[in-house]
Parts: sequence; structure tokens; C-alpha cells
Amino acid sequence: MKLAVVGGGSTYTPELIDGFARLRDTLPIEELVLVDPATDRLELVGGLARRIFAKQGHPGRIVMTSDLDAGVADADAVLLQLRVGGQAARNQDETWPLECGCVGQETTGAGGLAKAMRTVPVVLDIAERVRRTNPNAWIIDFTNPVGIVTRALLQAGHKAVGLCNVAIGFQRKFARLLDVAPAEVHLDHVGLNHLTWELGVRLGGPDGENVLPRLLAEHGDTVADDLRMPRALVDRLGVVPSYYLRYFYAHDEVVKELGTKPSRAAEVAAMEKELLAMYGDPALDEKPALLAKRGGAFYSEAAVDLASSLLGSGGSAVQVVNTYNRGTLPFLPDDAVIEVQARVDGTGAAPLAVPELDPLYAGLIANVTAYEDLALEAALRGGRDRVFKALLAHPLIGQFAYAEALTDKLIAHNREHLAWA
Repeated sequence: MKLAVVGGGSTYTPELIDGFARLRDTLPIEELVLVDPATDRLELVGGLARRIFAKQGHPGRIVMTSDLDAGVADADAVLLQLRVGGQAARNQDETWPLECGCVGQETTGAGGLAKAMRTVPVVLDIAERVRRTNPNAWIIDFTNPVGIVTRALLQAGHKAVGLCNVAIGFQRKFARLLDVAPAEVHLDHVGLNHLTWELGVRLGGPDGENVLPRLLAEHGDTVADDLRMPRALVDRLGVVPSYYLRYFYAHDEVVKELGTKPSRAAEVAAMEKELLAMYGDPALDEKPALLAKRGGAFYSEAAVDLASSLLGSGGSAVQVVNTYNRGTLPFLPDDAVIEVQARVDGTGAAPLAVPELDPLYAGLIANVTAYEDLALEAALRGGRDRVFKALLAHPLIGQFAYAEALTDKLIAHNREHLAWA
């Protein structure tokens, strides 16, 4: 089995490598290709990757290359984890929206649109090159904004599934609080990427006992603290919202908070500098503890589970993924991309049925889906007017003056990445 990781020079990659090494019986990789144009980073990350494999006795071969076509040739699956523009572009996404009083974040609001505008054309080009070399390869997208990027891939006819680590993070936290094995915890996870709610926490499988009321009664303070939301809000909802919902439920508070500290991108850039120095140490043969602060917890386990099911080595499994709606949420078009539990096998992902959604959640999902429609149109076709309409449609913006100002800022800060600008 051959896997290729595009964006293999990311400081995330050792987390992925560690999972591949530990779970090699689930996903028997013979060749792993790390693809990245940043050859200096790639050498550091790839060197550590080889040492991790060697320490854990993995027989697979790790190859590093900056040649995309050679790297993805004959790959059974290609995992995308790229960041167009790097942390510098992310820093802009997180700062210029604040100048208009709107949240600055790399996956939602104006910053999220900017990232989609930069990312979608690049990802589609990569996917076309994958299709030319191996039309049967699966594309696993971990590149944000996952929902929009996955929809772009699916609409272009690619064999693609989107993946996020939010659900597996909740599963592991809830398992720890309930003192059960993670495999025992099944989530009624519903929504869009970075806009989800856990409507139920079931033990033993999709039809198991819903222990969410007990979880909130016994551990509500811990859950609320993790979300950085008031316990009273969580209790009133009776569900567990993704921590990304804080941008919606406490927008003004978050904007004020973000204006008083360095951006997350600045923090990550400093962390990456330190991580890369560690990766260059020939004595290091495991992922460093600092990597846990970088983000992406349990990303490797989720990636292994998904790849093994898609490629047939792990059989059919139920996993939270991003895929076409296909009637799962009846108030959305079939070709909307949603994030729910799905049955995954060699044919792809088939969403499981979900409970009927309260209008409190369905309304916001529908609103953000409409924004994502417009955002994808802007990313594919360009143009100031399309950018403006997407921003005006976003529930975190929604005002003419804000949308006008943010449109100009988005284009000014991303001109080098926008062919039409």
C-alpha cells in the first residue's frame, strides 16, 4: 500500500507518522511519500519520520520529494494537509477582520473565506494531477476549510472524503470522563465542519444508551470549561456544541478578547520554529510533547481509521466524516457537504440517519450552508462581487458596511494568491 501526504513538511506530520507506526496492523503501509515544496522543512520532518518508523519497527519506506506528480503516482490514497500562504497568510486571516469588528479566525467568517479563496484552486489542481496518475486513488482532505474544500473536490468528480479531528477529540474526552474505552463511545454528531453539535453520547454503538444527560449532570463544568462557554448555556442547550460555536454564541466577547493578545498564527509560528529545531536533532525518535500544543490531537488515529476503511484493510466502519448530504438533513440540498457519522468502506462514505434537528441548529446550519455555496462560487470563479455576496451571507458578518470593507481587505491581503485580482 502506498500513501502520499501533500503538505508532508508540516509540523503536524510527526503526529500522523506516530499513528501510522502504532497502527500499522490496521493500515499496512509499504511506502509513505511526504510531498512538500519546502525542501528544508521536508528534510527535517522526513528525517524524524524515518526515525519514528525505525524505533517502532515499522517496515515501511518513507520517501521525501518536492515533485508532486512523482509523489502521488500510483498512490492508493493521497492525504491533503496543506496551508496556502503558510502561517503568514493565517496571521492576516486572524487580524484584518478585527479591524472591522468581526472575528478573525482561519476557518470561519472573513478569514475563513480568505483561506477558501486561496486554497480551493490549489487543491483542485493537485486533485487533477492525482487523477491523471491514478484515477482510483482516494483523496482524504484535512485541509481547512474542510467542508468547502471537500465540496469542491466532490463537485469536480474526485473520490474524496473530508476529515476533521473535532469529533474524535470529543469521543476521547467523553470516554475519559465516563471511564470507558473510546470505541464504546458513539456520538450523535451533526452539522457542518466546525459547526457541529453532539446531540447524543451513546455507549456501545449508534443504538446504544444515550448517556449525554448523565455526562452533563456529572461533568458539566469540565465540558463547559473545555468549550470556554458558560455552564448555564450548555445546560440550557442540553447538547455539546463544538468549541467553534463560541465564535457565534459569544462573537463580541471573542472579538474583544482577540484584540488584546497575539494571534494564534503568531503563537503557532513561534511553536513551529521550536519544533523544527527539535526535529533536526538526530537523537529524537518520537513525537515531542510540544506537538500536542500545536493542535490536531488524535488526527493520526482518525486518518488511519478512514484510510483503512476506504482502502479495504480495516473493513467497513462508522466514522465522523465530511461528505455529501444525500437527504440526511432534509432542509439542505443533496450536494451540500455535512459532517456526520457515516458508514465508510471501499465505495466511500454513506451518512447514517440523524435525529430531527431543533430549528435552533437547523437554522444556523442552513444559513452557513448558503454562505458556503457562495464562498465556493467565489473561490472557483473569483470576482469582487462574489466575494462581497459570500461575506454578506455569513451570519458573523451580515451587514452591508462590514461586507464592503472586508471585501476590500480580503482582496488586498490575498492579491498574490488570487489570479483574477
